[in-house]
Amino acid sequence: MNGTAHAAIGAATGFVVANTIHTSPSTTLFLIGLGGVSGLVPDLDIDGKLREKITLSHHVIQLVAQLIGILMVIYSFFEGTGREKWLGIGIGLVMMVVSAKIKQKHMLTLTGIGVLAGGFSLQEMWLILLGIYMIIASLVPHRSYTHSILGVIFFWVIASKLEASLGMDGVFYTCILGYISHLIADLKILPCNKRGIKLFLPLSSIEL
Repeated sequence: MNGTAHAAIGAATGFVVANTIHTSPSTTLFLIGLGGVSGLVPDLDIDGKLREKITLSHHVIQLVAQLIGILMVIYSFFEGTGREKWLGIGIGLVMMVVSAKIKQKHMLTLTGIGVLAGGFSLQEMWLILLGIYMIIASLVPHRSYTHSILGVIFFWVIASKLEASLGMDGVFYTCILGYISHLIADLKILPCNKRGIKLFLPLSSIEL
C-alpha cells in the first residue's frame, strides 16, 4: 500500500478519535494531522536503494523530516525557555536545511540524531524516544522491526509521553491507532500487498 493511502487511513483514525471524545474543531484538525503522520511512521525504515520498490519516495521522507524540523521550531518557541528554547529552534532549522540536501540513506539517521539532541535540550522524553526510534529505523531492513509488535510497543510509549507532555486528550489513541492501521494495511492477506509484515520479530520471521 502506498504512502498516500497510509496517511489517509491514519488521518481517518484521528477523525474517529476526535469525534468519539467530542473535541473542539481546532483539536480535531490537529488529531487528523497527527493520525496522518502516525500512519506513515512505520515506513521510516525505508532504504534509499529500494526507492522504486517501497512505499514512500525519497521526497516524501524529506518532507517528513522537514515537517519535524518545523514542528520542533514551533514547539521550542512556545514551550522552551531560555537557552533551551533557542537551542531547540536552532536544531529544528538545521534539520530543515540539512534534510533538503543530504542523500536519503543518511538523512533519517541524522534527523534522528537531531531529534534526540532536541529532546535532551528540551527535556522531553517523547522527543528523545522518537529520535531513538528514527535512528533504529534507519538501520533496520524495510518492513521489519518497525512493522512488528516491538515497534508498536515502542511507539506506544512515545505516544503516551507525547500526550502527557501536550496535556491533550486523544493524542495517545490517535497515534497508536494510526500506527497500527499501517500494519493492518500492510498485511499479506490484503490483495494489494505482495509482501506482508514480520509481526513477531525477533521470535519469528514469518510474514503475515
